[in-house]
Amino acid sequence: MLGYGSVTALVAARQSLEQGFFISADEFQRVRRHLLLQGELTGYETRLARADGSLLDVRMNILLRPDAADHVIEAFVADVTERKQAQVAMQQLNDELEQRVQARTRELETLNESLRFEIIERERTQCELREARDVAEQANRSKDRYLAAASHDLLQPLNAARLLMATLRDSALPASAAQMVERSHTAMESAEDMLSDLLDISRLDQPNLQAEFDDYAIADVIEPLLSEFHSVAQAGGVTLRGRLPNRTVHTDYRLLSRILRNFISNAIRYTERGGVLVGCRVRGEQLCIQVWDTGRGIDRQDFRRIFQEFNQLEVGKAGQRKGVGLGLAIVERIARLLRVRIEVQSQVGRGSVFSVSVPLAPDLPTRAASNSLLDSLAVPLQGRRLLVIDNEEIILQSMQSLLQQWGAEVVLALDADAALAALAGVPPDAILVDYHLDNGLTGCDAVSQLRAHFAQPLPAIMITADRTEHCQQVLRDMAMPILNKPLKAGKLRAMLGVLLRVAD
Repeated sequence: MLGYGSVTALVAARQSLEQGFFISADEFQRVRRHLLLQGELTGYETRLARADGSLLDVRMNILLRPDAADHVIEAFVADVTERKQAQVAMQQLNDELEQRVQARTRELETLNESLRFEIIERERTQCELREARDVAEQANRSKDRYLAAASHDLLQPLNAARLLMATLRDSALPASAAQMVERSHTAMESAEDMLSDLLDISRLDQPNLQAEFDDYAIADVIEPLLSEFHSVAQAGGVTLRGRLPNRTVHTDYRLLSRILRNFISNAIRYTERGGVLVGCRVRGEQLCIQVWDTGRGIDRQDFRRIFQEFNQLEVGKAGQRKGVGLGLAIVERIARLLRVRIEVQSQVGRGSVFSVSVPLAPDLPTRAASNSLLDSLAVPLQGRRLLVIDNEEIILQSMQSLLQQWGAEVVLALDADAALAALAGVPPDAILVDYHLDNGLTGCDAVSQLRAHFAQPLPAIMITADRTEHCQQVLRDMAMPILNKPLKAGKLRAMLGVLLRVAD
């Protein structure tokens, strides 16, 4: 026989079917019957036994010789052993592949089931997170409403006491009484600072708070602060000076003022002798505003700690605490909002420098230079007619005492209608108005009514305990400056000076 796939030569020796080339008798009988009926058998595959007993897979075409008397056959035989083996191997491979496919399918089904479970769990978790977020947002809104209401109720009497205290401080009193007034003023100022810081840190944590950028002359930002803190520095035996260039910055006036106010306040607070200097340096496209002091200084390893909430250095007793330690934490939050850089340099025992770098802008028209800083900040209140609108009688009386002591003519009213009656057709030089009035009206409504009545943009300052972003946005839209309660006399005096100077 020849190799796999080949065909053998014609079988030379004829043998009878009874001699048997086939493996089994049953198979022999099937072939015999087929040949007798059909006379041939083609493409028949079977196994033959070799002489040594091994088996051989073959493909045969068998013919029954019709001319032979004794059922002689002729067979063409091809060895297909290798093909059969290849088929077996292929079948085994197919079986193994099928098993692997089935196993992988089971794995994928298991994985899909796990993924479905994970998706269900994730959806459940997301649902719980959304519910928790909604609860937190609702709690935050409730907190804001509570803070707005509580701060108004808390700060109203505190504001009245503050105004009365400011009036007493400017009055001629015996030394013992003046000392008691000064101590009361210091204690009240400390309480105000704590409350203001707590309200500010809460407002700065609100995600919807946005900075309002514009161009401002740096002197217009810093000079009111120098005026505000001038008397504070004098009371502490500290000199306060400013060296301000005629440069313009692109920033949020209110937020930058808050940073510098904290810097100056801390510098005066922690300087026992010497002075505080506010200066500026141009660094490329930035203006670096620096507040220098000759205070106790800060160790370098404490630089990060001072910006943490409720943290004060070198405070061993409660009586030594000044504020609640939120001032620089507020500064850091505002710096992130303004996208500006805060820097600290200090030497223990020699003083510190706190600085903030803000972008420069094209310079605004140069203002006429005054003879001195105090001259430029002097408030021209002598003979000025100021309208004060507030729904609290005690606030009206306190404001009247303070403003009259500064030389102003004061007109008091509980609302816009009462103000129009009291003004008797003569417009005021400026309006000081509370935000929350009676009957659901606001100070904005009152100012709008008065401006419409007199057909002129009367200068106005909004005085409020409301620190919510909604209130701040409304006042920004009206381009109306804000003073938060409790009102500081120095800050009021400085803002009136700027407002009336611009109006003139």
